[in-house]
Amino acid sequence: MQLYHHPFDLDSQKVRLALEEKGIDYTSYHVNPITGKNLDSSFFKMTPSGRLPVFQNGSHIIYNTIDIIKYIERIAEVSSGSQTISSSGRDVIEWMHKIQEWDPKYFSLSHTPEKHRAYVSKFKRRVVIARMADSSELAGAYHEKLREAYQTEEKLKDADVLRRSKEHLIRLLDETERQLSETRYLGGEQFSMADVMFIPILARLVLLGLESEYIAARPNISEYWFTVQKRASYKKVIGKHFDGWRKHKTLLKTWCFVHIRSLLKRY
Repeated sequence: MQLYHHPFDLDSQKVRLALEEKGIDYTSYHVNPITGKNLDSSFFKMTPSGRLPVFQNGSHIIYNTIDIIKYIERIAEVSSGSQTISSSGRDVIEWMHKIQEWDPKYFSLSHTPEKHRAYVSKFKRRVVIARMADSSELAGAYHEKLREAYQTEEKLKDADVLRRSKEHLIRLLDETERQLSETRYLGGEQFSMADVMFIPILARLVLLGLESEYIAARPNISEYWFTVQKRASYKKVIGKHFDGWRKHKTLLKTWCFVHIRSLLKRY
């Protein structure tokens, strides 16, 4: 089994947390979307959207995050020797879809310093153009990615787009706060795949320096966040890259790559 992912990517974090929680062995391939590695022709042929994560088991390839996690659950049940293959219950599935409905892209980018965001965006557009020239057979798909990049820049200037993203997040957090006043975890008293889906959102808020406003202000989520950070899966998937000083190392490595490639005009 192979997973194409990157520590920066929220959906990648969700899938990796599921894999670690279920104890599934897999081969890891880092594909950094900030440096444009998801635009390399070899990866682009596999998934023309260029989106992460991608899960491959033999000839079976899955792109949808929730579908990947459900597949991981089935693998775990079969591997355990259970005669009856079980999966997440209805409440957990509902939470998984509810969490996945919030797109973090515009919220995250709007809280990134504009000069850094513009610099990386320009670099990625040049990567697309360079790959388009190298792989003419994929020109149509690359052109779509270029159009998508320009659309993203336009939407980041639209106050309504940013407002809706923030309001959607607040509704999700408020509903989670109410749920955690009744149960220890999102799906009940046991840790579930709903928590796997939700934890990366809290980690992203902390990374963006928004913990006080969005987490600490909600006591049940705050206690929950303190608890889930102790899990081995969190430490391996997220904490290893973003806790404390580690986030500076992770981000600096990527920033240096982008800066040097830009100076050398090697895309």
